[in-house]
Amino acid sequence: MRFDIMLAFPVFFPFAAGLIGYAVGALCLRKNREEQGRQETPRDIWVILSVILEFAVMLWLARSVWGRGGAGSGSELVIPNVCGRSLCFTLDGFRMLYGIVAAFMWMMAALLSREYLARHRNRNRYYLFLLTTLGATMGVFLSSDLYTTFLFFEIMSFTSYVWVAQEENRPSLRAAETYLAVAVIGGLVMLMGIFLLYRMLGTLEIAELGRAAELCEKKELLYAAGGCLLVGFGAKAGAFPLHIWLPKAHPVAPAPASALLSGILTKTGIYGTLILSCSLFLHDGAWGTLILALGAVTMFGGALLAVFSVDLKRTLACSSMSQIGFILVGVGMQGLLGEENALAVHGTFLHMVNHSLIKLVLFLAAGVIYMNTHVLDLNEIRGFGRRKPLLAGIFLVGALAIAGVPLFGGYVSKTLLHESILEYGGGPEMKAAEYLFLFSGGLTVAYMIKLFVAIFIEKNLDEERQAQFAQKKNYMNVLSGLALAGSALVLLIWGLFPRYTMDRAAAVAQGFMGLQETGAPVAYFSPGNLSGALISITIGILVYVFVIRALLMKREEKSGAKVYVNAWPGWLDLENLIYRPVLLKIFPAFFGVLCRILDSLADTAVVLLRKSVYRDSPLPYERPEGNLFTVTIGRFLNAVQAIANLTWRRQDPVHRDHVHLAAMKGEEVRETNLVIQRSLSFGLLLFCIGLSLTLIYLILW
Repeated sequence: MRFDIMLAFPVFFPFAAGLIGYAVGALCLRKNREEQGRQETPRDIWVILSVILEFAVMLWLARSVWGRGGAGSGSELVIPNVCGRSLCFTLDGFRMLYGIVAAFMWMMAALLSREYLARHRNRNRYYLFLLTTLGATMGVFLSSDLYTTFLFFEIMSFTSYVWVAQEENRPSLRAAETYLAVAVIGGLVMLMGIFLLYRMLGTLEIAELGRAAELCEKKELLYAAGGCLLVGFGAKAGAFPLHIWLPKAHPVAPAPASALLSGILTKTGIYGTLILSCSLFLHDGAWGTLILALGAVTMFGGALLAVFSVDLKRTLACSSMSQIGFILVGVGMQGLLGEENALAVHGTFLHMVNHSLIKLVLFLAAGVIYMNTHVLDLNEIRGFGRRKPLLAGIFLVGALAIAGVPLFGGYVSKTLLHESILEYGGGPEMKAAEYLFLFSGGLTVAYMIKLFVAIFIEKNLDEERQAQFAQKKNYMNVLSGLALAGSALVLLIWGLFPRYTMDRAAAVAQGFMGLQETGAPVAYFSPGNLSGALISITIGILVYVFVIRALLMKREEKSGAKVYVNAWPGWLDLENLIYRPVLLKIFPAFFGVLCRILDSLADTAVVLLRKSVYRDSPLPYERPEGNLFTVTIGRFLNAVQAIANLTWRRQDPVHRDHVHLAAMKGEEVRETNLVIQRSLSFGLLLFCIGLSLTLIYLILW
């Protein structure tokens, strides 16, 4: 291995670029405050050039990896003595490809951000955290040990929190609160898992985890450590039941940030899950079953929420949850299939990339719609896309891809995942998993039809509003059009030529997931593979006609026209139903009562011991005051006083009770000593004396 300082550029350059951009923006604002929107042009140009440079560097680094077929470039970077350990980075096929995908998505998001945020507040802050989150995300994807992964994972969580809170209104702050709570709790549980894993295996190197795990005798503790890590990674991925931040964070964040949250940041969670599944628990059937079950619930739950949603970005957010479920199904099948898991490996990776590119296209399109309408409710934006062929074509490319329609990227990855389930076979449980897979794919078709029909085919019920939509010819500028058209074009080419794009990319990335031999190529357009897609498409059309149009729309009394309604029960919200009451009310109340009981038990035990085992012994003589010493001194002084009164003080006798005076003085001395002994200074003094004596002992002996 050789040390390549260029690996540091994708990670640390965005942090420096963010600080420089923030300084440039602050100077521009100070120089010309009255020209809102135009005075920040130098900062915007710097940000765009920075992300373009990041993308170019990743392409340059990819040369050596691609030439080796993804086996790695032979490069690594180790930065020692960072918080007591080293930061370790490496580059292989998987890391290289996802670094390129991340840089490409940031470049397109930055292009749209300039127009999208033109009338928003806190633009300077947004761009600062846009770039710093890029650096943190690259740090996660290029990390070669779990310590480095964790460090940049947490940085990414805190910097991306600002995206969710960007608007600083009540919904965004509440969503940001949820996002941060899930990230922090997940991060703490993940850290517990890292501590436990390091104690058992003695290494955090990702490449060494598999060999170390084989030698570990305490498998139950290994599963416990893996479970803790899965909580942290699953929270970021948006897997059930830690998905609660997804449907709330995406609608309130700026659309370019939503594209990155959905398309890339969730993949850092999948990246961590792959580390566990393909390194720590490679070909482990029990672990694969767990991931498959989580994936199935996430896949179906997200699709169901999306069908019921009437908010454009919330629908796309719930869709992200569902697609993460599809990916987790692939990860689970890798474990179940063992060494014969090529279909699952390729399907998992390709659906990761497909989902990233698809959500880039769909969220950027949603951003253009929001820029012009300032609303996201389907009834309000209904008809906006009529007579806008460019926007309709861009959105349609993303919709067909995510629906798994043949000739588009999502079809290829979903076909591979479906075939991996069929290849495994199994009993009724796997049959149920296959049916749930196809039905969830049908729900995906249904909610994408709903979005496309509402925005691009139906007319708005308000004729005046529809006329305003029709007048919007210049609904996005050249930079925004370039971002959307470029993203859609890449997605389209990626899916149209799977042999030259998707298959080659999967072969380069497969080594990270423990696969060496690819096997025979898949006939994607064979009748058997096409039948799976046709089943899902048929289910989707039926759900759209008989559920969405018939049950999830109602007629208005005045106009008689149908409107979309949110029929999802308001109380069926895991955050408000379970998490917030449990964490903010039930847990504090329960542990408060428990602590009071334990405190009372301690007092009760002390009283019982004083009354029984440690009962006070009765004194033969109970002195009214003082102790034996003060009484003795007092009586002696009283005797001296009596002699004096009979002799030299006979003319002026003194009558004092020295027993009482000695008792009073003794009590005063005792109280003073107690105060001294309880004081911090006295404790520190004793500590210093003890430390000095210890040092003297060590020096002399």
